[in-house]
Amino acid sequence: MPGASTQGEDLLAAYSSRARSRDGAQRIRAFIEEGAADGALAPGARLPTERELARRFGIPRNAVRKTLGQLEAEGSITRHVGRGTYLAGRAGSGESGIPASSVAHTSPGELMEARLRLEPALADLVVINATPADFERLETCLEKAEKSTTLDEFELWDAALHQALAEATHNQFIVQVFALATAVRQQAEWGKLKDRIVTPERRVRYQEEHRAIVRALKERDADSARACILAHLQHARRNLFGF
Repeated sequence: MPGASTQGEDLLAAYSSRARSRDGAQRIRAFIEEGAADGALAPGARLPTERELARRFGIPRNAVRKTLGQLEAEGSITRHVGRGTYLAGRAGSGESGIPASSVAHTSPGELMEARLRLEPALADLVVINATPADFERLETCLEKAEKSTTLDEFELWDAALHQALAEATHNQFIVQVFALATAVRQQAEWGKLKDRIVTPERRVRYQEEHRAIVRALKERDADSARACILAHLQHARRNLFGF
């Protein structure tokens, strides 16, 4: 059956293309992170353009753009329209050092259950320890999420905001715990759930809730911030799972 054969070849080609993109994305990440670690790339160093990275690592520019977006959300790089991409002066949080096996069997339900119990407790430490730079980072995440043109981009900055909340505690154990949560949110199962339930209206509501959380934290109001975080997570759980 020629049609079936052609369809199978097309699926194989698509799978191979995705595999190449994933491999290339990992090599771009390694190039940047290892360059920063060994001093080959100094803080503030300008990175190659998307076109140059795509050519060097043999992947499409949209795959390069997605990888750079993840690194930007993690705080490893900064990007400026018309000026280029630069290595940030702060260490990224993201998924570096988090083994995939440690989160491979964590379900979205398990993640949400843990977040509901852990994340509101961040409020007290953030109120006590957060610096102006932490609040600037939170505002950046808010603005980037609100300006996102795709669901993937919004979800990237949504996760970055919650990770930035953990970093604002200045407690490295908490930072690593929430890096695990960020890694779970990058799994395919979580993405499928988000694709089904995040409507434009819900996204606007999430953005309003994020603003309320950051506003309470900036006012050093731990009780209000804790209540806002809990209400936001309960709202997200209802949208995801119906309860």
